[in-house]
Amino acid sequence: MTLSRFLSGALSATAVLALATAAVATAALADEATRFPATLAGHAALPAATLVQAPADAGPLFATAGKFTAADRKRVEAVGSLIATSFAADPKAPRQTEIGLPVAGQAVQGFSAVVPQGKDRFLALTDNGFGSKVNSVDALLMVHTVKADWASGALTRDNTLFLRDPNKKVPFAIVNENTTSRYLTGADFDPESLVVQNDRLFIGDEFGPYILELDRDGVVLAVHETVVDGKPARSPDHYRNNGLPPIPGAVSFEVRRSRGFEPMGVSPDGKTLYPALEGPLWNADAKGFENKDGRLYTRVLEFNVETRAYTGRSWKYLLEDNANVVADLAMIDAGSALVIERDDTTEGSAAQACKGAVTPTCFNAPAKFKRIYKIDLKGADADGFVRKIGYIDLTDIADPDHKARIGEASDRFVMPHLGPEGVGIVDADHIVVVNDNNLPYSTGRTIGKADGDEIALLKVSELLRAR
Repeated sequence: MTLSRFLSGALSATAVLALATAAVATAALADEATRFPATLAGHAALPAATLVQAPADAGPLFATAGKFTAADRKRVEAVGSLIATSFAADPKAPRQTEIGLPVAGQAVQGFSAVVPQGKDRFLALTDNGFGSKVNSVDALLMVHTVKADWASGALTRDNTLFLRDPNKKVPFAIVNENTTSRYLTGADFDPESLVVQNDRLFIGDEFGPYILELDRDGVVLAVHETVVDGKPARSPDHYRNNGLPPIPGAVSFEVRRSRGFEPMGVSPDGKTLYPALEGPLWNADAKGFENKDGRLYTRVLEFNVETRAYTGRSWKYLLEDNANVVADLAMIDAGSALVIERDDTTEGSAAQACKGAVTPTCFNAPAKFKRIYKIDLKGADADGFVRKIGYIDLTDIADPDHKARIGEASDRFVMPHLGPEGVGIVDADHIVVVNDNNLPYSTGRTIGKADGDEIALLKVSELLRAR
């Protein structure tokens, strides 16, 4: 999820002021990376209203989901009674979606990560639920196997793995503490990135942030804390963060809320994980977010799979705009990776942009900065900043063979979503990209309709081979 957590109590007045100051000071540097072409090779989508039933032993709470999403946080039982509007819409002209909450079942919904299992079969990670700990108590955490029919454009769910902690490896109290199965919910963790390594699943979480280690049955084996520069790095949602003042005051956490492990990749040999923070760390000494001459940067960390420990090495990723975030990372080889960098406030096609007054029938801020960069880790400079080799623009993809299955008929294809959030490498020429549809809070594809879960197969040979 994105904007519902954007300013959800995450920052003190000091931090907000520092962020605003840094935004004003963003260096007007030209992007020196080369733009490379991307061609649509396949497109498929899962309808927004796709639901799955909770396991029989999960309990009656999970027969529906989204019961705690009302503005006043009070329970609402009537299915479909809470009308949703888009995160990215102008509050003065809200764009409603046709899906109301709660839903009757568990929403397959927003994909925050994708792992190719071939050219048409993928593992897809469902986001935490409805955007925060407090409103996702009844949303179960899931990993799905999905299959794309590139000819018809259908994306089908083959099966679903529900994550659980029966052996009590999670070090804090979870929602389902008083059960045997102990299914995990969006109030426990916010799963944003997924790595498959032999018989293990590793999931990057934003709340701690943590790295969750699970077996192939979805059972938690360990919860790994975050260490940066030899020190703990925690968000205000970390279970040990009792140091937060009872009244607004000094910032006593390092990772801003909703800026945890959104991206995570794995080395080709499976020995190293590369979790990355979605946004910059707070520097307590400087009383501001980490930056270079006013331009914010985030960190890519290194985690040794064999020792289950951070190596102490990290790299710095300089954002093109201080309002941008990094959404996923996929290793190409031992020294280079793909990174999704995007803005966090725009959605929709430019063709449907508001021409004058902003109304609910046009896009007030069409999709603008949605890119996938290739970065060079081995070629990082003396200060640890990675080199951006090149990028593709997800708002301008060639579609000469009309592979798009939804959207406007054109020779160009756009991923107009608020959150393109998962990238995976299929082969030497192709990658896949999925969107987090923030169900039901994003309407980037069609005004008035909640976004579905889309997967785009892109031919990006030149980008993958660039040096």
